[in-house]
Amino acid sequence: MKRLLSVALFACAAVIASPQQYPQMGPDIYNTTADAKPTIAQALELARKQNKHVLLDFGANWCVWCHRLHELFTTDPQVRAALQRDYITVMVDVNKRNGPARNADLDEYYGNPTQHGLPVLVVLDASGRRLHTQETGALEEGRAHSPEKVLAFLAKWAPER
Repeated sequence: MKRLLSVALFACAAVIASPQQYPQMGPDIYNTTADAKPTIAQALELARKQNKHVLLDFGANWCVWCHRLHELFTTDPQVRAALQRDYITVMVDVNKRNGPARNADLDEYYGNPTQHGLPVLVVLDASGRRLHTQETGALEEGRAHSPEKVLAFLAKWAPER
């Protein structure tokens, strides 16, 4: 009994002393080891060639709203079509939990969009000029992002054809 109590106390102490754990929300959607600068440079080159804009999606893998928006981007046929037609999307990991902030230099360079929360979207024209920063709470409806609001946002900031 004494040994069992000791094991239980040790387990509790380990949980209390360990870093905060976040709920698993499926596979990571943001690359936690990537420096997003080269990816953005490649996206801008493609955008110039294809007459598209670049959509930067700043977020973190622990963020449930980031996963919800990503799911909408990848599963809603109309949203997916609008993204493919008009944008090159770059997922930028800006996790600040359990370690140094990732891609903090890019957050600062684009006007600290993460001050609005996560996820946050930044639209760039093909030359790299920031056109708009969108906090995504305005695109939500209930416990999800509204496909209609997201489509309206994408249409408003799409390149002219």
